[in-house]
Amino acid sequence: MQQRLNGSGGRTENSTRGLVIINTGKGKGKTTAALGLLLRAWGRDMRVAVLQFMKSSTANYGEHRAARRMGIEILARGTGFAWQTRDTDRDRSLAGELWSLAREKIASGAYHMVILDELSYPVRYGWIPVDTVLEVLRNRPNWVHVVITGRDVPQELIDLADVVTEMKEIKHPLHEGIKAQPGIEF
Repeated sequence: MQQRLNGSGGRTENSTRGLVIINTGKGKGKTTAALGLLLRAWGRDMRVAVLQFMKSSTANYGEHRAARRMGIEILARGTGFAWQTRDTDRDRSLAGELWSLAREKIASGAYHMVILDELSYPVRYGWIPVDTVLEVLRNRPNWVHVVITGRDVPQELIDLADVVTEMKEIKHPLHEGIKAQPGIEF
């Protein structure tokens, strides 16, 4: 891979550099904002990939359906949220497998943007060492953007990041008994 990717992605050797972007906090919108970046990058002919650490491998949410139509690679390897798990060893193993794929994709330089959706959880649970994540981020090709989502992102990742946005919940329909809705939550 040369210093820059071929194609019109709008990137040149010296014009910009890849950013580490973190969407965190207790409010809604972390993944949604990351998917907005994905859409923007894809619209600029940039190669993008999404790796989802908590969503089930059988998930067929709106973003999965759209990604298939757009030809965007999206991989989900979780079993759902870890606080609902019955098999922590399996969850840990799946997170490790997906992290191996994420490392390869980031290091390959074949992508302009790699989204690590809900990476904060396996890092927080100790399934993926934060030092390993920091090493991959520091050593990635300089044109690769990495977007990390999830609550309670470790301070070491926040310190390394170029952009950190905290989503703060002010009001949510779930508190009024309104269930999650297609096109909004999934």
